Amino acid sequence: MTRIVKIEKTGGPEVLKLETISLEKPAPEEVTIEHKAIALNFIDTYHRSGLYPIELPSGIGVEGVGVIKEVGQKVKNFSIGDSVAYSGAPLGAYSTKRNYPTKNLVRVPSGIALEVVATLMTKGLTTYYLLYKTYPVSSSETILFHAAAGGVGQIFCQWAKSLGCKVIGTVGSDEKISIAKKNGCDLVINYSKDDFAKKVLEFTKGKGVPVVYDGVGKNTFHKSIECLQTRGMMVSFGNASGSLKDIDVKKSIQPKGLYFTRPSMMHYLGTQDELKEGANIMFKKIKLGQIKIDIFKKYRLDEVIQAHKDLESRKIMGSAIIIP
Repeated sequence: MTRIVKIEKTGGPEVLKLETISLEKPAPEEVTIEHKAIALNFIDTYHRSGLYPIELPSGIGVEGVGVIKEVGQKVKNFSIGDSVAYSGAPLGAYSTKRNYPTKNLVRVPSGIALEVVATLMTKGLTTYYLLYKTYPVSSSETILFHAAAGGVGQIFCQWAKSLGCKVIGTVGSDEKISIAKKNGCDLVINYSKDDFAKKVLEFTKGKGVPVVYDGVGKNTFHKSIECLQTRGMMVSFGNASGSLKDIDVKKSIQPKGLYFTRPSMMHYLGTQDELKEGANIMFKKIKLGQIKIDIFKKYRLDEVIQAHKDLESRKIMGSAIIIP
């Protein structure tokens, strides 16, 4: 029997229900994966709350890693016993086992712990497309990243430093400053009490930064615009403090001729070739020791409600996983 977490209506963490089901055979182009670890991502709370609408009833969770136990009739590039990882639709990672299409799978190289990989397929590949595709950074550029002590932030800051960037990071509390510094930030600002735009401009001698990577949203948008150079790029990829409302282009974008983008993984990792390219670069960074992952906390599958409460209350500083 297989245990899964299911939602039948949107709402708070209490709508997450643990059920036991009989898993069907995989479809012709699917494999059955026995999960070894499942990632907790902020996007999971968006699916659960209804901020990102999904068809209900539904499983939940976008990212997992495990071992193939059965293959569909048309599967040729994966075998029983392979260690594999994925991120993306269809939802349903919060489970002991699941069937999953091979078009979104990557094989995990030997020598990398599966629990570490579980934290990387969303956060690590998000970092990859932000740094290489959305705004390809250059060595010696000074860049700004919000929520530098979070799950994406810790990976992003290490990766950006390995590319030769100077990294300014913001955090929401003083206790997170040391975490951001440990992961490579040259300057860390507590945006909840300091004027981060003023400090960024001081650090850059009035020049500003060419790019702001913002997963916070509503609370940081306007000051981020102040930080940008002429023709700079505002990269809005998350809503941790709430989603952006209508943007006044004449007020926010036009004065400095800025670029604004709202990227997602599907824009940059939508094909098998794109996914493999990103995953291979990411795995290489891990093997070279240029990205190191500290798992902040591990939850059991039956602790999923508490896990979501901790995620939304900012108690999780870094990466967290579910061990099914």
